[in-house]
Amino acid sequence: MTILISEVGPRDGLQSIDRIMPLAAKKAWIAAEAAAGVREIEVGSFVPAFLLPQMADTAALVAYANTIPGLSVAALVPNAKGAQRALAAGARKLSIPLSASETHSLKNVRRTHDQMIAEIQAIAELVAALPADEHVHFEVGLSTAFGCTIEGAVPEDKVVELAERAVAAGAVEVCLSDTTGYADPAQVRRLVRRVKAAVGDARLNSLHLHNTRGLGLANALAGLNEGMTTLDASLGGLGGCPFAPGASGNIVTEDLAFMLHAMGYDTGIDLDALMKVREIVAAALPGEPLYGFTPDAGLPLGLDRRAA
Repeated sequence: MTILISEVGPRDGLQSIDRIMPLAAKKAWIAAEAAAGVREIEVGSFVPAFLLPQMADTAALVAYANTIPGLSVAALVPNAKGAQRALAAGARKLSIPLSASETHSLKNVRRTHDQMIAEIQAIAELVAALPADEHVHFEVGLSTAFGCTIEGAVPEDKVVELAERAVAAGAVEVCLSDTTGYADPAQVRRLVRRVKAAVGDARLNSLHLHNTRGLGLANALAGLNEGMTTLDASLGGLGGCPFAPGASGNIVTEDLAFMLHAMGYDTGIDLDALMKVREIVAAALPGEPLYGFTPDAGLPLGLDRRAA
C-alpha cells in the first residue's frame, strides 16, 4: 500500500521559529527532500510578510519547486486574497485552515467560522474558474480538531459540522489537524470515522498530527488503520502553531518514514538520503533543536532498504 508523506517543514516548521532561513537554503532543503523521494512539500504560506516574515519568499519557492519533476507543490493560504497570490505563483495544492475552535480561528486568521466558510467558497470559485488544464487541489485543514490550548475540549459534533460546511462550500477534501497535540489514538479513530460518514470516504484522506505529548506516531498508526493515505510531517520535528500557545512538535518526517518502511508501506522515500537532508537544515539554522529518534539511533542493521 502506498502512503504519501507530505513534508510541511518549510511552512509549519519555519513559521514557528524566530530566525529566517535564507532562500538558498530553503531551495536546497526542498531539492534534497524531493531527490530523496518525498513527493509533496508544503513550501510556505501566503500570509502578509509583516505577520510572518519567515514566509515572505513563498512565491519564489513555489516557482522554484515547480521546476522539480514529479513534485506536488503545496501552499497554505489564510483567505481568498492569499489564494489569489498562491495561484498566481503557480501553487497546485492550496490548504486553508478552518479552526474548530472559533477562539483560535480569531487569533490565527482573525475570522469567525461563518467568515471562514465565506472565504472557502470564494477560493472554491477561484479554483473552479481556472482553465481545465490547470488542475488545483483545494483542501480545508480542520485545525484544533482534537482540542485547543485556548478553549480546551472541542466538541466532535462541531468538527463534523464544519467538515460538512467546508465541503458544501466547495472544498475538494478536508484534513483533520491536531494543531495542539491533544489527540489520542482512540479519538483519532472515532473522529475519522465520524467525518468520513458525514462527508464521504473520498473527502478525508489526510491527517496533520503533532507530537507534543509523544503520541504522534501512535495517532498516525490509528489513522492508517482507518484508511488514511496522506500524513503530514516535518523534518526534524520543526514546527507548531504560533497562535496556539504550547502547540509544539510536528511528527518527525524521518521517524514516520522509518515506521512506514518497516511496516511494509510504500512511501517512495530513500531513508538514507532523507537522513542526510537534516545536515542542510542544521547548517542553515545552527543551534536550532532538531528532533527524531531514528536520526539519533541510526537505521537498524539488516534493514531492507528497498522500497516496499
